[in-house]
Parts: sequence; C-alpha cells; structure tokens
Amino acid sequence: MDDRKLDRIEIKPIGFVRRTSAKDDEKDRSLVSEIVLTSDLAKALDGIHEWSHIYVIYWLDKVMHNDEPVLHFPGAKPESAPVGILSTRAPIRPNPIGLTLVELIRREKNVIHVRGLDAYDGTPVLDIKPYPDWEHGRFIVVTDFRVPEWLSSRIAKCE
Repeated sequence: MDDRKLDRIEIKPIGFVRRTSAKDDEKDRSLVSEIVLTSDLAKALDGIHEWSHIYVIYWLDKVMHNDEPVLHFPGAKPESAPVGILSTRAPIRPNPIGLTLVELIRREKNVIHVRGLDAYDGTPVLDIKPYPDWEHGRFIVVTDFRVPEWLSSRIAKCE
C-alpha cells in the first residue's frame, strides 16, 4: 500500500430500515420495507420518485463479524473448493457494508417504500443511489455478465 493513511473512515447513517415486523424474513424479496431518512434529508429525496429502482447501501450491524479474512464454502458439499469472502455476497465482510438493488414503490416526505431490501429492521442506511448508472448520455446496464461455476450449479439446482 502507498503512504496514504487509511486506518479509519468515519461515516454517519442517513437513516434506518423499518420493517412491518422485526420478525420479517429479510431474504423475502417480495416484502416492502421503509427507509426512514433523517428529517433534514427530506429535500435530498426530491425527484427520487421518478426512478423505478435504487441501490440501498447500508451497515450490516446485526451480522456476526470475524476478525480474520475467512473463506466461504459456497457449495453444499464440505469438499467444495473455498473462495475468498470478497468473491461472495455473504454478509460476513471485512467492512460490513450491504448493497441491494430494490424497487422503489413510493416516497412520503423523508420515507421511501421499497420492495426487495434484504436488511433487518433497524439497519442503518448509509446512502441511496439511483439505478441504472449513466455516462456520456448512455445508461450503464450490464447484460453480458458471467458467474462462477459454483454459483451457476446452485442456481440450476433451484430451478
């Protein structure tokens, strides 16, 4: 690493996730959640209703953390080859930051209603960004992506 000092970065939440019930299954992508921003950021949401989807960036404060860089075994079998944690979407991260693309349902003042957010009730929200991205007058939407074999085989088993 170069000489820049990167020991610590401080960020402050802009709001939190509110679920209908704290017992909601956070993996149920059909559920509608609310993102409640601090009231001083209500104006920052002006125009958000024109987007169909947004990214929600949040802090995984309720996820168990591990101090060492762990490997995740994505396959169902114990003999599956390990992959680095940064090669997965597992919630155990060096920095517990979550990112989910959600459907924007509606906005009411400093509250937005979204479908598909996989975060617990009370999770701190760090930022919101519209989807898709754009540059030089063109949308950036990836349609020719690839995934590792261990994931495509797991997806195939679910179909």
